[in-house]
Amino acid sequence: MKKILAAVLLISVSVYSQEGYRIAATFKPYTHGFLYLGHHFGNKKLVIDSARINEKGQAVFTGKEKLTGGIYFIVNPEKNRFYEVLMDDKQQFTVNADSADIVNSVTIVGSKENEIFLRYQQISAQKYQQLQKLTNQLASAKTKEDSVIIKAKIEQVNKSNHDLRIRVIKENPNTLIATLFNALKEPELPQKWKNPQNSRDSQDAYFYYKKHYWDDVSFTDERLLRTPFFENKLNKYLQEVINPHPDSVKNEIDWIILYSRANKNMFKYFVTKFTNDYFYPRYMGQDAVFLLLFQKYYLTGQVDWFSDQQMKDINNRGYSLMANQLGDKAADLTLLDTSDKIQSLYTIDAPFTVVVFWDPDCGHCREEIPKIDSVFQTKWKKRNIALYAVLVDSLRIDNKTSWDKMSVLKNNWIKFITDHRLNGWIHVYQTPQMKEADYEAKIPSPRQLYDVYQTPTLYLLDKDKRIVAKQLDFLQIDELIQHKFKNLSN
Repeated sequence: MKKILAAVLLISVSVYSQEGYRIAATFKPYTHGFLYLGHHFGNKKLVIDSARINEKGQAVFTGKEKLTGGIYFIVNPEKNRFYEVLMDDKQQFTVNADSADIVNSVTIVGSKENEIFLRYQQISAQKYQQLQKLTNQLASAKTKEDSVIIKAKIEQVNKSNHDLRIRVIKENPNTLIATLFNALKEPELPQKWKNPQNSRDSQDAYFYYKKHYWDDVSFTDERLLRTPFFENKLNKYLQEVINPHPDSVKNEIDWIILYSRANKNMFKYFVTKFTNDYFYPRYMGQDAVFLLLFQKYYLTGQVDWFSDQQMKDINNRGYSLMANQLGDKAADLTLLDTSDKIQSLYTIDAPFTVVVFWDPDCGHCREEIPKIDSVFQTKWKKRNIALYAVLVDSLRIDNKTSWDKMSVLKNNWIKFITDHRLNGWIHVYQTPQMKEADYEAKIPSPRQLYDVYQTPTLYLLDKDKRIVAKQLDFLQIDELIQHKFKNLSN
C-alpha cells in the first residue's frame, strides 16, 4: 500500500481552452539530445513531455490542450539539473537559461507572470545566500550577545522575504503567483499573543493559528498540487497543528474532503493521500480515520481510480477494522491450548488481558516473546493479568494441510514454549479443520478480526474484553497497564 499514492498521479489534465501550450526553451550549453518538461507533485517531480534540441539549441514543447497550472521545470538531457517556470493561463512563451548560472541566467519572453516569478526567485536566492552566511556565523558565535544579534539579522532577512511575497500579492491580485504566495503564508499572530504570558494566551494563540492556517487557500484549486510546498503545508497541519486524537483527525479530513468535492482531481488527491497516510497510521487509534474513509467513500462507490489489487487491499483492511476499534468489545476467540483443550478468550476472568499474536519462526518474535514473558512474570502475573497467546502460524495453514505438517508445527511451537519456560500463559492455536469450518460458516479468521498483519501483534483488553490499546509494543502496553492501575488506586 506504500505505492497507493501513485494512483493519484493519473489525475487528468484540466482543459482550459483549445489553445494548447507552446514553450520554446534553451538550456546552454546543450545543442543536441532532449530537454524535458515536468512539474512538481508534492515531494515528487514528474516529467510529462520531451522535445528534441534543434541545431539552434532550442527545444519546443507543444500540446493541443493547456496544461494545468502550477510550478513546472525544464530539465537538461542528463536529467540532473533544471530551472523552474510558472504555468499560468498564458502558455505561449520562450525561456532561455545557462547551466553555468541557472538562477541569474534565465530570461523569459511572452509571460508577464514568469517575469515576476523570475525576479522573485533571483531576489530570494540572494536572501538564501545571506541566510546561509548568517547561519554559519550563528554556529560559530562566541557569546550570547553575538547569537542574539545574528538571530535578529536572520529574522530580518526572513521578514524581508515574507514582505516581498506580500507586496507581489498586492500588486498582482487574481494571478497564479498570488495564489501560490497566499498558500505559502503562515498565520500572523496578533501582537498580544506573540509572547504569551500564560497558558490562556498560549491556548488562544494556538486556536487563532489553527483557525487562520488555511486563509486564502482553496481546496478546489488543483494548481496547488503542482507545487513543491502544498503537500508539506498539509502534512504540517495534520502532524503538528491539529490534535492527533482520532476524532479530531476525522473531523479535519472530513471537512477538507468536503470542500474539495467541487474539483474531482482535488477530491481524488485528498482521498488517496489520506487513505495512504492512515492505512497504517503513525499513532494508535488513527486507523479509525481510514475506517471513516472506507465507510464514507469506498463502500458508497465514490472511489473508482484504483486497480483491482489495490481495492482488494483496501477492502480487506477496511473490513478488518470494522469491529476492531478502541473501545469496541474484542471478538471472542475459541481455540485449542497445547493439550488440545478449548480455551475461550471470553471465559478469562482478569482485570486486563494481553492478547499476543506470534510466530516462533519469526525472528522478531523470538527476540520479543522472552522479553514479554519477563514482564509478565515480574509484573503482570502478580496483578492477575492474563496473557492469551495465539500461534499465528496455525492461522496461515491451508485448509487442506495434512495433520503431519500440523504436527510438526505444533511440536516446534511447544518446544519454543518449553525451552523459554513461557509458563502461566494461555497458549492457543487453530487446526486446519477449525479454520475450514470457520470458512464454511463465513466466520472471519482471528487474523481478520484482530487485523494481524505483522508479528508480534499485541492487544490490551479490559475486564469486559473491550479494546484498551492495540498495535503497541510490550513496553508501551506495560506502561499503560501501570497507568491504569494507578488511576484505579486513586
